Amino acid sequence: MAAAQVAGSLTSGPAKEAQGEPPLEQGRGFRCLSARLCALRRDDSSSSRTEIHLLFDQLISENYNEGSGVAPEDVSTLLVQACQLVPLNQNHLVSKLSQLIHHLLNTLQVIVDEQNLDFLLAYTISAIQQCSSWTHMQILQALAALVYCNGSKCQKYLPDLLGKSGLLMKLSDLAQSDPEVRRAAVHCMANLCLSVPGQPYLEEPYQNICFQAFLTTLQSPKSSDMDDITFCMLLQNALKGIQSLLNGGKMKLTQTDELGALLAVLKKTMFHGLPGLNIEMPTVLYPTPLPQYDGRPPIKPQQTESSTSRPAVNKRKKSKVKAKKIQQGEEEEEESSGEREVAPVTGSGRLNPHKGDTQCPSSLGVPSLPLAGSGAAGKDQVSSSFSSSSWKRVSSSESDYSDAEGGMQSKVRSYQAKVRQGALACFLSTIKSIEKKVLYGYWSAFVPDTPELGSPQSVSLMTLTLKDPSSKCLANLVSNSPYNRLKLSLLTKVWNQIKPYIRHKDVNVRVSSLTLLGAIVSTHAPLPEVQLLLQQPCSSGLSNSNSATPHISPPDWWKKAPSGPFLEEAAVSSPKVSSEPCWLIRLCISIVVLPKEDACSGSDAGSTGGSAYEPFPLRLEALQVLAHLARGYFSVTQVYLMELGEVICKCLGEADPSVQLHGAKLLEELGTGLIQQYKPDSSIAPDQRVPVSLVVMFWTVMLNGPLPRALQNSEHPTLQASACDALSSILPEAFSNLLSDRQILCITMLLGLNDSKNRLVKAATSRALGVYVLFPCLRQDVIFVADTANAILMSLQDKSLNVRAKAAWSLGNLTDTLIVNMETPDPSFQEEFSGLLLLKMLRSAIEASKDKDKVKSNAVRALGNLLHFLQPSHIEKPRFAEIIEEAIQALISTVLIEAAMKVRWNACYAMGNVFKNSALPLGTALWTSQAYNALTSVVTSCKNFKVRIRSAAALSVPGKREHYGSVDQYAQIWNALVTALQKSEDTTDFLEFKYCASLRTQICQALIHLLSLASASDLSCIKETLELNGDMVQSYILQFLKSGTERDDTGAPHSPQERDQMVKTALEHISSVQALAGDTAKRAIMGFLEDILTVHFDSSGSQVALLGLTNR
Repeated sequence: MAAAQVAGSLTSGPAKEAQGEPPLEQGRGFRCLSARLCALRRDDSSSSRTEIHLLFDQLISENYNEGSGVAPEDVSTLLVQACQLVPLNQNHLVSKLSQLIHHLLNTLQVIVDEQNLDFLLAYTISAIQQCSSWTHMQILQALAALVYCNGSKCQKYLPDLLGKSGLLMKLSDLAQSDPEVRRAAVHCMANLCLSVPGQPYLEEPYQNICFQAFLTTLQSPKSSDMDDITFCMLLQNALKGIQSLLNGGKMKLTQTDELGALLAVLKKTMFHGLPGLNIEMPTVLYPTPLPQYDGRPPIKPQQTESSTSRPAVNKRKKSKVKAKKIQQGEEEEEESSGEREVAPVTGSGRLNPHKGDTQCPSSLGVPSLPLAGSGAAGKDQVSSSFSSSSWKRVSSSESDYSDAEGGMQSKVRSYQAKVRQGALACFLSTIKSIEKKVLYGYWSAFVPDTPELGSPQSVSLMTLTLKDPSSKCLANLVSNSPYNRLKLSLLTKVWNQIKPYIRHKDVNVRVSSLTLLGAIVSTHAPLPEVQLLLQQPCSSGLSNSNSATPHISPPDWWKKAPSGPFLEEAAVSSPKVSSEPCWLIRLCISIVVLPKEDACSGSDAGSTGGSAYEPFPLRLEALQVLAHLARGYFSVTQVYLMELGEVICKCLGEADPSVQLHGAKLLEELGTGLIQQYKPDSSIAPDQRVPVSLVVMFWTVMLNGPLPRALQNSEHPTLQASACDALSSILPEAFSNLLSDRQILCITMLLGLNDSKNRLVKAATSRALGVYVLFPCLRQDVIFVADTANAILMSLQDKSLNVRAKAAWSLGNLTDTLIVNMETPDPSFQEEFSGLLLLKMLRSAIEASKDKDKVKSNAVRALGNLLHFLQPSHIEKPRFAEIIEEAIQALISTVLIEAAMKVRWNACYAMGNVFKNSALPLGTALWTSQAYNALTSVVTSCKNFKVRIRSAAALSVPGKREHYGSVDQYAQIWNALVTALQKSEDTTDFLEFKYCASLRTQICQALIHLLSLASASDLSCIKETLELNGDMVQSYILQFLKSGTERDDTGAPHSPQERDQMVKTALEHISSVQALAGDTAKRAIMGFLEDILTVHFDSSGSQVALLGLTNR
């Protein structure tokens, strides 16, 4: 199939000029070479082949600096033209062309468009089928670069690649004689499995095929003809492939053997290459409540094989600097092979979008940073247990590994560390994809138990944490430690140990230091201990002999940096929350925006040739730390608000999408922090908040800067979505004070982006519109609300569940706005809002209530609000009658179904909202009894007490006796509430016990409410129930009167006076009821209520109120 498609060549004209007008020197070389290549015609002559060879070599050797001015479409066009010039019988040219594809796509970070991808895939597949085997390695590298982030566009080639006799299946098989080809084939499969948000996943049959191939790869031992580094890279690719299937592909491990086999091989791989550990694992781990037998023999104090052993310290005289530089250059060349790897997961569990040969901070194969030992904290020393660890030697200015053997051992250890980190990341994805009760069966295999006396200690995650010289272990340990419940100073020790290394000469060490600091500031934030550490003087504990030029700038560094128009005003307006500047924020800002002051060591991972700034991993990690600080320590961060605004503008204005993405995320966190300060329940004093005027200035700068361009950057939908999230984090009070053209800009862009074909962008836009519709300055704008409603209704029809879920949430918010507007004195909004649009909203909400739980929960919320909002003028119209009935039936069925707690809670809440609309025929309509029956069923039998509470609250909403329907209906509700009170402690779930008191409070309120509305016909039923359960009901009502001070989620009265008044009102009402002659029920009920008040007032020492009632 692929070969047939290559036969029909695509028409390819000259390469198009890049959009915009880049500087003359940027991309000029590429465009000249591209024009020369496009001018050639296919010719089998020797001279033509020579010319093509030379052009390919020049294109490969061209220096593509950051912001090279080369457009992605130009690269794709050139590669198609190059393929048309190279026949498949020319092995050498095909090999060189494959190198060109691989080099350009990785160096320029290009993802090929669908049309050109179709041609290029067909060509490369045909090349593998027809060319000599020695070319397969280069062709597979090109194929891996082509399919990166393009897996959803490769569907028709999957049979050729992953079918029973597919190319990748054969080339990745254990029988493959060339280990490099096998590794490259697994790499291609891993890139195919990488899912892009908003795009379809790999089809399930192919997911299973890839999973089995990856699992077999991990289970297979290293063959004799495979070197250690190739084996490590093979394992890495298999691990990343499985992680992509679990994360993006949402693959579920349902079979015990499948899950057990994966966990077994992950546990073994977690310890890959650790000195002194050689564990033997069964092929499959089976779930068991008991610790599994560890067949590992006792460890003897002997040297392990050379590839994994810790070499002795070389104390001989160091060789010449020249030899050392040659060795470093070789290492750089091999490590920067430029292969597109599946994006690794960072220490914070998020996907790093920066691809290519850049290593993610948390995936760096760097040696460990010192643990906080028992020595004096803050001193620049390493504990003795780590004195011989490899990292210190590797990253020092005079490497002890000056010979080739030592350098190779260091490199092998680095690759082995990456394998272990990949296994840990894959393990994390695995445990997130399975239920906790399933995971518990494997607990003993990974969490240490207490060994029997004399038996060897089992190998566990704790073993890895203690023995692995990789910094990620310490960062993960910090992230998962409950420092909020541990003694003070533990974090200070870690902090002071790590501080000296943030200025280290080795970039990898600096990146790892920031990773660890990020873990500290994001763990149980805010912690008072960390707050104090952040406010330390910037020079505290920062001396280090192995440091490069200091990267912590003086306090007035920003005055010397390129400044914007608002920095001086920021210094005046910013609230002085802290007398000390935050040295960590200043450090991160300088890393992101200031040019590097000198060359760093040879391990500058991810640095771009010719870049004036710090390497990408360091800048990205600094941006992540700033985002963590904005989220957890906003009171410290807010002092730097306007400076961080300039940082964000710089990031959004850069060419690299990953820097832009991190800038947008930082903007979102800052916006969210500002919103939290102005929430009604905020504990921040008004004079400690950022002034609204300064927030307006901040957002004006954002909207006048590169943020709108990021929102319109359709080439990077992930960036667009993140920019939408950032735009939705604007403070409502600030939005209302923006210039009108800036307000219109925000609204216009969001409404426009709602038409995006990318589901990720559409979901983010739907959510942002749901935020804006709650803004006080917009919610009474009928045109805006109507436009937003139409946009949301369109998104509710989307094929993506995520888009529909966001749209349903926004629809719920929009209907909340309708209710708020209904409660304002001005009726103009209700009069002007379209009845036809109301009908459309009701129909869409009804359909959405039949969707998945993520959509259903907000759909029923919207239904309740819409039915509450309906005016008599709507209800009287015949076209509304049928839709009202259908909407209420949808709510009733949702109350009763066995769905998620949130869904049923929202349905009960919505039913209460329906009862608030006095224009609806509650009490007389046929659906009345169905609605009450559903709520009484829930209040007596639902396993979840929060749902019971909400159903009891709904039953106490109707304000008139006739709304409760017939005497039998009233009696059924009354008896159900008494039964629910009796069963308020009956639960097998310990977690539900904490809601018992709230449930009883709400039921007591509902019972008293029913008493205050009872008619003469209802009294006999009430009396019968009290004769049977009066003591129980009385005791709980007394508890309600005495306690009831804890606020719950129902809005029940809280003051003692309010609770007392409820019972008094009920007593007064019963006493006013005209009972039938000879009926003793009235007197019995009055006596019951008087007894309650007597006991209550006796215990509180007050008799005045009771005497007044009795005299009446």
